Amino acid sequence: MAKIPINIATGSLQKDEIIVGIDLGTTNSLIAVIHPDSKKPVALKEHNGISLVPSVIHFDESGNVLVGEDAKPYLQTDAANTIFSAKRLMGKTYKDVKEAGELAYKIIDDDDNKLVKVQVGNTFYSPVDLSSLILKELKKQAEHILKTPVNKAVITVPAYFNDAQRQATRDAGKLAGLDVLRIINEPTAASLAYGFGTTGNSKQGSDNGQTIAVYDLGGGTFDISILNIANGIFEVLSTHGNTLLGGDDFDTAIVNYWMTENKFEGDEIKHRQALRLIAEEAKKHLSANEIFEKEYKGYKLNLSHAAFNELIKPIADKTIVACKHALKDAGLNKQDIDEVVMVGGSTRVPLIKQMVRDFFGKQLNDSVHPDEVVALGAAIQADILAGNTTGLLLLDITPLSLGLETMGGLMDVLLPRNSKIPTKASRQYTTYKDGQSAMKIAVYQGERDMVKDNRRLAEFNLTGIPGMPAGLPKVEISFLINADGILVVNAKELRSGIEQSVEVKPQYGLTDEEVEKMLLDSMQHAKEDMDIRALTEAKTEAEQLLSTTEKFIQKNFSSISKDELTATSHAMQALQLALDMDDKNLVQAKTQELNEISKPYAERIMDEAIQKSMQGSKIGPA
Repeated sequence: MAKIPINIATGSLQKDEIIVGIDLGTTNSLIAVIHPDSKKPVALKEHNGISLVPSVIHFDESGNVLVGEDAKPYLQTDAANTIFSAKRLMGKTYKDVKEAGELAYKIIDDDDNKLVKVQVGNTFYSPVDLSSLILKELKKQAEHILKTPVNKAVITVPAYFNDAQRQATRDAGKLAGLDVLRIINEPTAASLAYGFGTTGNSKQGSDNGQTIAVYDLGGGTFDISILNIANGIFEVLSTHGNTLLGGDDFDTAIVNYWMTENKFEGDEIKHRQALRLIAEEAKKHLSANEIFEKEYKGYKLNLSHAAFNELIKPIADKTIVACKHALKDAGLNKQDIDEVVMVGGSTRVPLIKQMVRDFFGKQLNDSVHPDEVVALGAAIQADILAGNTTGLLLLDITPLSLGLETMGGLMDVLLPRNSKIPTKASRQYTTYKDGQSAMKIAVYQGERDMVKDNRRLAEFNLTGIPGMPAGLPKVEISFLINADGILVVNAKELRSGIEQSVEVKPQYGLTDEEVEKMLLDSMQHAKEDMDIRALTEAKTEAEQLLSTTEKFIQKNFSSISKDELTATSHAMQALQLALDMDDKNLVQAKTQELNEISKPYAERIMDEAIQKSMQGSKIGPA
């Protein structure tokens, strides 16, 4: 049996193991490693010299998948089956996505707070599935270039990513066949790439460390993060930005300008699609030239550097406003910033550099390739974890993930493996049955998706929950690992204040060999585990929908028409039959059909109830 070469005491891997750094981006993604000779981080490039892999996925009619450059042309020719910006969907609910605006591909429309799904044909994909396809492409590219298997990675995420989004990123890596050793913040990675926080930095030993502003403007997103770095510890003081603002908006501004300047004949949408590619060319050209000129179908397209600046200044102004907010949130002034780091391809635009330099009153750190800087920093973090970087102390870490059993026997991870100790994490849960007065809290350790494949550490019941409808109680469960490695699990019902806690020793009784075996099992069964998890989640959602629909019909029987009742009955029967078949897509399709049938009359009845309530309401004493 192959072994995973991990040092349990330090959490580092043996030095003969390649660990890559991955920047999983909204628009583009890339992978980097430490060069064996120079010991410097380098982005991996194919023979064409390009390191960037577009974060685009295309599904053809036969179910074949294209990722990256090969998928990009289909954004114009087959938009419904071509997924972009999957990163924006990570850990998001339907409500979150609705607020983000329209997408060309189909997002399953629902009013609850379930995590979002994307429908392509008759197949349903989670953002984890989609992101894993991009990571698989990066893994394949790295293995082709390095001529060796790549199984371990450090992946970066935005500083504002919440726990669900970070866990989704870990799951995507696992599904792609990668053991994700650490999830690190993108601004932290960028700072590492510039040498901040390392022993060689002159200010590292000062009491207050350094305060770094990381300005990250990509193709589709913008964020500004303020970090404090002291004694090798990176603390995010604040983060601000806009997940729907980036270099793509510069292109749109140019296209709108040309559409106004010229009276194009024919299909406006097709013109816009063609002009967008030319606009991107113009944007790059004007970074070093005063005039851009090109002919398109007999029309002359002109744009001066000055006109370009005028077009994009309102967009650039929004980023500066975000910088002001980030400073305010961190409780700092511009003078408190020691260094400004520029990240993202769109920071090449001269006006952006000028405005950021003027705002902070400092020279910018922009010497490292702006597209690659995050991945390069991730490679440095990977090298630290591999134990190849001397002079940096690694804090104690958790050797295996810690989590809870949820509906269907699933493992819900609260503390991923390699979390630094001491550490704390919490998450809210609720009841599944009306009047439920107790909740079983079962704590597990391991990397598999089903708790039956992991190691149970402790179990207790939170009792005395007041009788409430299902979904109303809010039970916050927190995991705290202290400096001695003792795990304290606390459960508290927030509405009533009822709480209970238990102490467990998560590492007790496990040898290095047992930990290695659990890690290896999780990698070997990753695809199988993720499929079982997806099926279990789909069945759990379906069972909940059947239950709530049945209750709603019983309560509002007289307000539902005969045709609506018949259609609902057929849809419920179809969903019930689908539950007996181990086909996730079938269960999700039948769940969607029942939703689409019941949603219109449910909304009608709720609207009628609200109107009736408003008509009967009174103000003051009766």
